Amino acid sequence: MTFQPQNPLIVQSDNTALLETVGPHYSEVRDALMRFAELVKSPEYVHTWRITPLSLWNAAASGLTADAVVETLERWAKFPVPESVPTTIRSTMERYGRLTLLRDGDWLRLEADDDVLMLELRHLKPLAELLGEALGDNAQRIHPRRRGELKQVLVHLGHPVRDLAGYDDGDALEMGLADTLPDGSPLGLRPYQREAVDAFMGSPGQGGGCGVVVLPCGAGKTLVGIGAMIRLGMRTLILCTGNTALRQWKREILEKTTLTEADVGEYTSRVKEIRAVTLTTYQILTWRRDRRSEPPHLKVFHQANWGLIVYDEVHLLPAPIFRETAWLQARRRLGLTATLIREDGLETDVFALVGPKRFDMPWRRLERQGWIATARCVEVRVGLSDADRVKYATASDKIRFRVASTNPRKGPVVEQLIERHAGEPTLVIGTYIDQLKWLGQRIGFPVITGKTPAKTRERLYEDFKAGREPVLGLSKVGNFSVDLPDAAVAIQISGTFGSRQEEAQRLGRILRPKSGGRDATFYTLVTAESREQDFAERRQLFLTEQGYPYRIEVGT
Repeated sequence: MTFQPQNPLIVQSDNTALLETVGPHYSEVRDALMRFAELVKSPEYVHTWRITPLSLWNAAASGLTADAVVETLERWAKFPVPESVPTTIRSTMERYGRLTLLRDGDWLRLEADDDVLMLELRHLKPLAELLGEALGDNAQRIHPRRRGELKQVLVHLGHPVRDLAGYDDGDALEMGLADTLPDGSPLGLRPYQREAVDAFMGSPGQGGGCGVVVLPCGAGKTLVGIGAMIRLGMRTLILCTGNTALRQWKREILEKTTLTEADVGEYTSRVKEIRAVTLTTYQILTWRRDRRSEPPHLKVFHQANWGLIVYDEVHLLPAPIFRETAWLQARRRLGLTATLIREDGLETDVFALVGPKRFDMPWRRLERQGWIATARCVEVRVGLSDADRVKYATASDKIRFRVASTNPRKGPVVEQLIERHAGEPTLVIGTYIDQLKWLGQRIGFPVITGKTPAKTRERLYEDFKAGREPVLGLSKVGNFSVDLPDAAVAIQISGTFGSRQEEAQRLGRILRPKSGGRDATFYTLVTAESREQDFAERRQLFLTEQGYPYRIEVGT
């Protein structure tokens, strides 16, 4: 292959790829890379992508072949692709499927496609207690209860397992999609939602029935979950991020399916209902009386014959739920999320225990199709006062970040932005509650935090939806599953260090399509030349990956 100056990609021997952002093919190549690589740096003109074993295994699980990955790189590379890269891609992707879990009567059987591979596994110390009786040279008996733990250990050892052992059917559940919404408008799954359900279900013998669907906030992940429930027709347990999300799920199920109140139960601190469809929260399931006791409510996983378990915002799955999920591998499992990024680095455990990525769609593609709002992202840089510059210069790194995040000079900028967007429903989102409350008192808008009573919270949400409260402040409770479809402007005044998942969730608050086709605007206020600016660049990686360029403004 010769030098191709019009191509935007430079592939390097360390399995990274440099993508030039200026040129006609940038968006096309970015969307292709998203299927098998992850973005790690995004300066203005050249973005760095990394091809990792996990990104390649997820690609393989979603049906992408090694030849297709290599062809993409070679097609768009400016210079010849180093010989080692296609070799690494093929050998890595071939690992997915070399080990297969199958049903074997009352037991499971782990099969290797090569006798030497199985011999290697038998000599690995972490597997000593997980492997049962040898079944010939290339197979091993596995106890069904060790199914999840085995997959978790193997993937961390570099041996992902294709799980074809099947699932136990749950109790039957008769349900269908409602013909119309309460307002009389017709109801149906959008084409990409049907594709997501099809990808989750899989074809016979391909290991469907477990895995993760990745879609942006506002794209209808809940309807994907409902579609999977209808397709399976089995008793379902749904895990939500909190009580607000739980109530939204319940409302959606009752509005959009043929199920009734008698079919849908809540398992919370106030009510303990186990019904055909049961909704609970990560908080109640992981609650425990003290640090030494076991969470008593994890028993809900075993109190009914579930056919499907839905993990909403699966990127937030807490450690105790991971452990319980390892025991639930015979149940079908669907993870829903806007991003597979986890700040704790446990994406590999999601792959092993919930399942691989089954479906993903670039946000900007949904935007172009009109399913989510067009969004503009703006970073506003604000300087420190002389006094705060002294405080910042003499503080520790941790305190420096807080000084920068809570910079009082952000206050007048928030006022200017609210005035700029007068008449547009606006969210002011922050991490530090005292900062939010100070701004709320200064400007005159209500603030919702984790301590806001549920009734007050619901009233404020309704007032915002109805236009009675044009501006609403949200702490971190606004990061997840808050249904405010008319919100058109988000002003992020502080964030959680470099959390890319938080950036994605907060942008998602304003992505529902607007009446009249109005655009959405996402502002991030950042203290210039500070630790906050460094973290902001990392937070923006996810949005850059999705194709949202940031415009820089200087606050006054």
